[in-house]
Amino acid sequence: MRAAIYARVSTIGHGQTPDMQLRELREYCARRSWQIAGEYVDAGVSGSKERRPQLDRLLADCRKRKADAVVVYRYDRFARSLRQLVNAMEEFRSLGIEFVSLHEGVDTSTPNGRLVFGIFASIAEFERELIRDRVCSGLAAARAKGKRLGRPRVAVDAARIARLRAQGRSVRDIAAELGYSRSLVHKTLANRGPGGAATIGT
Repeated sequence: MRAAIYARVSTIGHGQTPDMQLRELREYCARRSWQIAGEYVDAGVSGSKERRPQLDRLLADCRKRKADAVVVYRYDRFARSLRQLVNAMEEFRSLGIEFVSLHEGVDTSTPNGRLVFGIFASIAEFERELIRDRVCSGLAAARAKGKRLGRPRVAVDAARIARLRAQGRSVRDIAAELGYSRSLVHKTLANRGPGGAATIGT
């Protein structure tokens, strides 16, 4: 079994180093006679960051099937949220890659580990439903108060656009002079009728 091990510390110094995490991860792999296919360490990287260079590299290598298992020190070293954790574990499962978190005692190669993963997935789905319900309730409340939803609409002087175009001005020049986007100028020219002002969604 080829294992990819991942460690992370938020800050460098103040006694924080990834060495302790790496030592335990290596010892675990040795006990199971797993070959370490790669070590991935994000040092001085907050868990709240969307992008983590070594975690991104680990995931890319997993997609290339360079590992059969991913071993991490703790969940919070690996994922910044339950949703991110579940999404990663779902991807590992689809790739046939096992996931182990040492200090939570989760190992998806075992029935107990798969049960725990199922519980996590259910909780994440529950969170998604709560968020969806809150969004729907917020939109309904806004509509009840008469608020206009969606992108704002702007008044477009279609006649002026047409005149400038008739003078041989380019779309870029017209957009710059009137403060419109080029796509809006294109759309107005394509749809213009009789001269006048038009209200077009941006």
